[in-house]
Amino acid sequence: MKRLTADILIALRAEAAASPRRRKNFNLHASPDDPIQRLCNAFEPGTYVRPHRHAAGGVWELFLVLSGAAAVLTFDDNGTVTARTELWFGGEVQGVELPPGVWHSLVSLAPDTVLFEVKPGPYRPTGENDFAAWAPPEGATASAAFVEWMARAAVGERPPAMA
Repeated sequence: MKRLTADILIALRAEAAASPRRRKNFNLHASPDDPIQRLCNAFEPGTYVRPHRHAAGGVWELFLVLSGAAAVLTFDDNGTVTARTELWFGGEVQGVELPPGVWHSLVSLAPDTVLFEVKPGPYRPTGENDFAAWAPPEGATASAAFVEWMARAAVGERPPAMA
């Protein structure tokens, strides 16, 4: 039996806070080949999850908030926000499931945010064609401003132009 304890989550949040990427995951699945991927993602404000989609293989994703708060954003092909769902631990909405092929991203709204994620495996790295061309790559100078925009973006808004 695998157990997800308070001590594990405390350590995971500390690792995310200390990481240059401001996030860290803890896998519960045995290997990347597992048919169901199950993991905790700890991510701090300022981390950048580049908008992406899972176009191949019917990959859906389920997110449940275990602590903190995050916004899950979906976009159309041009980057316009089509939905914004805020997940707050103890709040009205604590989980969301995304269908396959939808452009999406997540943004941390509070320190010590941890989401539990479930999706079909095996693990497949996101291909370049499945990252949004209208969003800066991870590590780009413009990514910090993009994260700030996502933290407050509303339905119908388009992302800022990339420099």
